[in-house]
Amino acid sequence: MSIPQSFIQELLARADVVDIVGRYVQLKKSGANYMGLCPFHGEKSPSFSVSPSKQFFHCFGCGKNGNAIGFLMDHAGMGFREAVQDLAQHVGMQVPEDENTSPQDRERAAAQRQKQATLTDVLEKAGEAWRRHLRESPRAIQYFKGRGVSGQIAKRYGLGYAPEGWRGLASVFPEYDSPLLEESGLVIVGEDDGKRYDRFRDRVMFPIRNVKGECIGFGGRVLGDDKPKYLNSPETPVFHKGRELYGLYEARTAIREHGYALVTEGYMDVVALAQLGFPNAVATLGTACTADHVHKLFRFTDTVVFSFDGDAAGRRAARKALDGALPYASDTRSVKFLFLPAEHDPDSFIRAHGADAFARHVGDALPLSRFLLDAAREGCDLGTAEGRAHMLANARPLWSLMPDGALKRQLLAELGELGQLPPKELAELWAQEPARPGTAAGAPAHADEPPWGHEPPPPQDWPGESPPGQRPWRKSGDGKGRWRRDERPAQPPLPRTPAASRDDHAARLLLSHMAFIEHLTHEDHAVLCELPEPHGPLFAWLEGQFHDHGALAWAVLRESLRGHPCEPLAERVMTGSHAQTEGDEAELRAELRGLLDRMLIDAIKRQQSALIAAASQDPAALERYRALQVRRRALEENGRQAS
Repeated sequence: MSIPQSFIQELLARADVVDIVGRYVQLKKSGANYMGLCPFHGEKSPSFSVSPSKQFFHCFGCGKNGNAIGFLMDHAGMGFREAVQDLAQHVGMQVPEDENTSPQDRERAAAQRQKQATLTDVLEKAGEAWRRHLRESPRAIQYFKGRGVSGQIAKRYGLGYAPEGWRGLASVFPEYDSPLLEESGLVIVGEDDGKRYDRFRDRVMFPIRNVKGECIGFGGRVLGDDKPKYLNSPETPVFHKGRELYGLYEARTAIREHGYALVTEGYMDVVALAQLGFPNAVATLGTACTADHVHKLFRFTDTVVFSFDGDAAGRRAARKALDGALPYASDTRSVKFLFLPAEHDPDSFIRAHGADAFARHVGDALPLSRFLLDAAREGCDLGTAEGRAHMLANARPLWSLMPDGALKRQLLAELGELGQLPPKELAELWAQEPARPGTAAGAPAHADEPPWGHEPPPPQDWPGESPPGQRPWRKSGDGKGRWRRDERPAQPPLPRTPAASRDDHAARLLLSHMAFIEHLTHEDHAVLCELPEPHGPLFAWLEGQFHDHGALAWAVLRESLRGHPCEPLAERVMTGSHAQTEGDEAELRAELRGLLDRMLIDAIKRQQSALIAAASQDPAALERYRALQVRRRALEENGRQAS
């Protein structure tokens, strides 16, 4: 369901962006606004401004800006609905339910939300108790000290210790028989005797938090030789290990500052790497990396580096991570695979060789394209036709998972070269469909095509491609179906539709190909939503629809726009011959990229004009002007290369 725009407006009117941003960024009063260090890029002097009068934030360094909802989406990695619900809860408002939802469904949904909130409270209470026990346990403290973990890092990650004993949590929860303890995964109930006992005993504890910082589960590691070595919370209403990443909440700012996310295999890898200068590390929760994991990481960065041991198990884990990453391997994202020597994990490697050596390994990590080729030809003898065919058969399902774009097409060319097939033939082979029933062997695929015979005419004689002054081919009207050149008088050209504006064209591309929103940067979103009415509100509405429902067809969007203030604009740009946007998606996306770059250049020019006007009173204005000039020149150079 969509959230009414009236509710969004009232929510933003009640919320204070200074308060919301201040939960994550240390702000200081500066004139009419508040200033702080930008959480979206590394900086030493504050350029991040929050305006209480405009209820807007803006960074003069990186250009990031938006309202309270946008901040929660950009900084905490929340989806649109999740950000609205978080903000509504903060100000004491209830997100409206769908009018078509039955009272019973609404009641169940409300009960589910209450259950989730209650379970996170229970888990947080257990975590607090285990943090107190850590301070009282020399064994657990010695374990962390032996791994080089400082008290500061232990506090940052909320590390704790679950003491020995079967019912240690009974001292924390007087109602030890409460069903909440079982539902949260803290207590196990015996199937035969119904006896209850703690799931985690004599283990150092690692709280697992969601992107909002709420405790949703735990991982525990034994101090001795007991099995299993690591134990995770079970699946619960708030914890799904196939979707969550350990350390993401703690690493989200560092990921932006370092420019990439480092994915490891264990809790201690994350904690040790943070201690040794790599606070941008996260870990999967005892499961293979999934597409959900990758999608969540790409909310925070455009570059992901997977780190695995160099042994057979590490290669298998990397192969599964490849499957999860391929659907998101677009031209603007980077996925790499780092393989350490078999005897090392990231923690031991850094201690043996130093942080600089590890950083060099990260920089030299294997790109996704190389790893895909390696995975495809593994076990194949490329010196034989059979081996090359086997390699191509291995590659096809991997290649097919990738989104269309330049990277996918380049890989097709490389696979063709390895398989000794021209890329065009390989593409035709993979796109080939079974012959339709009833088609005679040797008959043309389309019996009504011009019969060129064995000697096709020159390219200019193909239908629709006649050079100036020559008419295309047509069938004769003698009843024999023979093809001849069309000698009929040329028709006068139709009146030309006035050229559409840049804003109209961007709206048309996104309304007809809503999935393109997935490829937009935060800067793109900002420049589109800040356009004057009616275009800006239309893009904001479209973005909300995408976060709520995913990519929708224009026919569905058209119905959702009934009675909306943006309906006339959408109807206008999507009506008439100029509204046709069929074609190669990669080309259409590149076309949209060009439009957005020109919009960004215009926005930068406006900012620069304002900075020049303020330079006499603000000494830092010229420095910000120069930073924007670098960005502007890069965009202009991209435009020249594209043309």
